[in-house]
Amino acid sequence: MSAPDPASAGLPGRIVVFGDVIDDIVVVPQEPVRPDTDTSSSIRHRAGGSAANVAAWLGSLGAPVDLVGMVGVDDVDRHTAGLAAFGVRALIDGHPELPTGTIVVIVDGERRTMLTERGANSLLDPRRVTDELLDDAVVLHLTGYSMVDAPDAAALEDLVRRATLRGVAVSVDPASAGYIVDFGVPRFLDAMSGATLVFPNLDEGRALTGESDPLEVAASLGRRFRVVALTLGPDGAIVVQDGGAPVCIPAVRSRILDPTGAGDAFCAGFLAAWAMVPDAVAAATAGVQVAERAVTSIGGRPRAQVR
Repeated sequence: MSAPDPASAGLPGRIVVFGDVIDDIVVVPQEPVRPDTDTSSSIRHRAGGSAANVAAWLGSLGAPVDLVGMVGVDDVDRHTAGLAAFGVRALIDGHPELPTGTIVVIVDGERRTMLTERGANSLLDPRRVTDELLDDAVVLHLTGYSMVDAPDAAALEDLVRRATLRGVAVSVDPASAGYIVDFGVPRFLDAMSGATLVFPNLDEGRALTGESDPLEVAASLGRRFRVVALTLGPDGAIVVQDGGAPVCIPAVRSRILDPTGAGDAFCAGFLAAWAMVPDAVAAATAGVQVAERAVTSIGGRPRAQVR
């Protein structure tokens, strides 16, 4: 089955994305890093954050999308305008004391090291996703960062409950193997229990299941969640739908300049396609195509603003 093209066909409803908005500082060393002296590098400032990246890619694909987030008060207009350029309706609050979250991303080929300050993201309230937003939605997308940081776990549970009661599919990107381990795997799985769709990468999937082999990781998660898309970087993805057999989706080969945001782009491509036709294989095929675009430029968002 060919992947639907969200840019050429309207979605039946909006996708609501709840979570982090970040300022990324992307560092690509041009030589081996030398301690205690200079290392020639490419350094770029980019808007980022897993949730905001997903929203930007969704908007670039023509999907109607809302992003609910929080930044430092001085950065509200900048981030709102940046997302609006991709067609995102950004509902961003400004915290009067905490700064906008910032991540220093050090890129080494296909691997990254991330130095993170969560900033205002740590106080984002799930109640900011109102019933009115959910009434017009087909998917609610969450990230593991917001689940770990939630200032009120009961409010997050209530958000998932409110979405489920309205027939809104809940999508979760676990987002960080390190945060999963720190938070506790059983607690994290409990927090994800209302999800319809989950998008772990291999490290996150291994942390969640205790399995090592990618097929076993996908199968284990597939017994818990309706739709699983396990991303494997340059090896593509494995999808499981409704407890069926895992299906391998090959990656689209390209020159990797910066893998930052590739998983977010995959989520966006998947969700935009799945919201039109709920077929996981077709949606994952769309996802790897969008992820391929993401790795060919620096930063986690689309290269060109299309609106």
